[in-house]
Amino acid sequence: MIVVTPLLIPLVTGAAVAFWMLAPVMILAALGMILARKPVHSALCLAAVMISLAVQYAALDAPFLFVVQIIVYTGAILMLFLFVLMLVGVETIKGQRPLALLAGLGFGSLLVFAVGNAIVGPTIGLSDANSANGGNVQGIAALLFERYVFAFEATSALLITAAVGAMVLAHRERLSKRRTQADLAALRMQRYAETGQHPGPLPTPGVLARHNAVDTPALLPDGSVSELSVSAALKARGAVLDSRDLVKPVDETVEAITEGETLRTTEDEL
Repeated sequence: MIVVTPLLIPLVTGAAVAFWMLAPVMILAALGMILARKPVHSALCLAAVMISLAVQYAALDAPFLFVVQIIVYTGAILMLFLFVLMLVGVETIKGQRPLALLAGLGFGSLLVFAVGNAIVGPTIGLSDANSANGGNVQGIAALLFERYVFAFEATSALLITAAVGAMVLAHRERLSKRRTQADLAALRMQRYAETGQHPGPLPTPGVLARHNAVDTPALLPDGSVSELSVSAALKARGAVLDSRDLVKPVDETVEAITEGETLRTTEDEL
């Protein structure tokens, strides 16, 4: 007696688990890619979508598409776009939003027709398509280098042009040679001879004063206030301390020293 065991089909597969776990992530990342105000954030959201799609390919036992999605699309093309955005930036073009909306509607319509044709149209089968060229990889190579060779080469030329253009626009030639210490010293002495600007460093706030703060002007050895020690922003705000209050302790000290010397001279005379 032959017992035939029924074929058990699991209700939940790894591909289904991966789909329901990554589908919300992909949807949120796609919305972030559209709604993000900064282009770099939009590119990072697109990277999240591509990586999630690569995991979906791996769950569906498609290692070739998984590797291509990671290496080619996420690792090369998307990173190239990101580098171009970071180096060159994004310029606002008139009518950019309506054109982007029309392009999105056209791509969505094309995607709907493609999916509808795959569902409603005649079933060809992967086995016949793969066996026509001796295998799946051979079939992809035949499509890339025979049927779509011009589109493939045009895309490659476009990516190379984008990379070279980004490097050219980001590179800046020096209009003049870099100044050395001798050049800077000669420039300071020239300014001192022409305008009387002191060639040395400016006095820092709080020098020879009783408070070391940015709003405390420096005092010169004779007790006067150095106007060059406080920034113009603090002067405009009126946050600089009163110079008379700063000079007063110095004047008192000088006066005490002077009186002491006078008393000593008087005692010597007596």
